[in-house]
Amino acid sequence: MAEISPTITFCMCDFTNHYHVQSLKDLIKHYMTDAMGGCKPLSLHQEDAMVLGLQKQSNYFVLFIEYNNSIVGLATCFLLFSTFKALPYINVHDIVIHTSMRGKHLGKLLMQKIIEIGHHYNCCKITLEVREDNIVAQRMYKQLGFGDTQPPMHFWTKLLD
Repeated sequence: MAEISPTITFCMCDFTNHYHVQSLKDLIKHYMTDAMGGCKPLSLHQEDAMVLGLQKQSNYFVLFIEYNNSIVGLATCFLLFSTFKALPYINVHDIVIHTSMRGKHLGKLLMQKIIEIGHHYNCCKITLEVREDNIVAQRMYKQLGFGDTQPPMHFWTKLLD
């Protein structure tokens, strides 16, 4: 018997679509509570604030990846501007593939779609951060041409109370 290929599609999050909004909340919660997210989930109030906060941004997109018509992953991206190149660029803030769907190369397909979007908007680069201990993600990013900046830089944070 012939194996049936899955249907893999992409769509932008439509904040007027309840299924999209709930999928966004669920996948971010899934990511935050995963070993690589390493923290407790947002409260219901914070989830709503996240959705409203994203909607207030003018420079973002949330890209879903669908597997057989079910949303199984997302990328939260921000379109920024490089003063050094005088061109826009995309920063990938979150990339999530549900653990039940990992190993199917969906993360790579999602990143390839982001690269395609970057070309469409004449972006000069795509940036992201990846944990030092997330070797699987690093391997995938390297396959797509990502690597340390030259010269290497650090991603630093100052938390504000």
